[in-house]
Amino acid sequence: MNYNVDEKGYYGEFGGAFIPEMMYSNLKELRDNYIIILNDEDFKAEYSDLLRNYAGRPSPLFYAKRLSSFHGTNIYLKREDLNHTGAHKINNTIGQILIAKRLGKTRIIAETGAGQHGVATATVCALMGLKCIVYMGKLDVERQEPNVMRMKMLGAEVVPVLSGNMTLKDATNEAIRDWISNPVDTHYIIGSVVGPHPYPDLVTRLQSVISEEIKWQLEEQTGFSDPDFIIACVGGGSNAAGSFYHYLENEKVKLIAVEAAGKGIDSGESAATMVLGHPGVIHGSRTILMQNDDGQITEPYSISAGLDYPGIGPLHAFLHKTGRVSYEHVSDTEALEAAFRLTQFEGIIPALESAHAFAVLGKHKFRKSEVIVVNISGRGDKDMAAYMNYMKQSVRGKINDI
Repeated sequence: MNYNVDEKGYYGEFGGAFIPEMMYSNLKELRDNYIIILNDEDFKAEYSDLLRNYAGRPSPLFYAKRLSSFHGTNIYLKREDLNHTGAHKINNTIGQILIAKRLGKTRIIAETGAGQHGVATATVCALMGLKCIVYMGKLDVERQEPNVMRMKMLGAEVVPVLSGNMTLKDATNEAIRDWISNPVDTHYIIGSVVGPHPYPDLVTRLQSVISEEIKWQLEEQTGFSDPDFIIACVGGGSNAAGSFYHYLENEKVKLIAVEAAGKGIDSGESAATMVLGHPGVIHGSRTILMQNDDGQITEPYSISAGLDYPGIGPLHAFLHKTGRVSYEHVSDTEALEAAFRLTQFEGIIPALESAHAFAVLGKHKFRKSEVIVVNISGRGDKDMAAYMNYMKQSVRGKINDI
């Protein structure tokens, strides 16, 4: 099975570039140049240097001894939370800012939900001295205040979006409108493997450093480069795409992507696209998305600001259809419980997004000999308000006995 994008930007029936005419020149410029730039030796040297000496890569692969004992298996944690800015997002923003400079762009725009991509974009703009505008839904601005403050401190202009349900989808809409209005000097750093071609492929390639490192780190620690399972959370899907990339053609490695079920699949407040969605077009690509009978996009919900997106990247839609990746879902409560378990067993507070990946561990019976790699896509600083609220609402014994 070929899991690469084709020359028209499709993964099977998913992908493409469904865009207004005014976006065509922007996208064509990027499409015509991104592979050339990614393969340029000077680019590769600069990108590698910044990943190592600025972002702090390679991120550690940590054997979680107590969590492994609890689940009766061998669990390794890919520590993307230890990257500069606290998430995997920096891998993509460093690469895209270097591309933008080579294309002569002087103004950068981005969308963000949980704020991690916004912080990573503001960070590289400060590093390179470029103007930065970040669009963020008003609801996310309120529930991710620490990241909003970080973006502003870094010199970015944070624009609250008041349309729709004021979350990630709506922020993306506004960023696209901005790009249409500023086609000459502006580059749009999309934060996930979504959007029109070539963005899904571009972001996947930049995030593939995650699985590239897992292979040699696991071999270094265990003598084998291939785990039995890799687990990652998925909203748009960039950390999962990066975690899976170098294992896609190895059918022996089972891949699990975890969506946010919110308050329950049948509650009307969920973001489990693979269960609730159908093929359609969102933000310039054909993929699977949540929509009503008239084809109108329905509003997603998750306690995690980075997972409440009504669609999924076209690569993931293809991986779902082919059966290469198993897409599962967990509720807000299950994610919160998993976060506290990881914290109290290993001393690591994960982002709420990442907590969804850990919640799946309790839904499977793993063999004692198996090796499972779970990607911690981000750290939990930004989610302390949600964690504190959960502690207030829960009896002490429930938290201490998880």
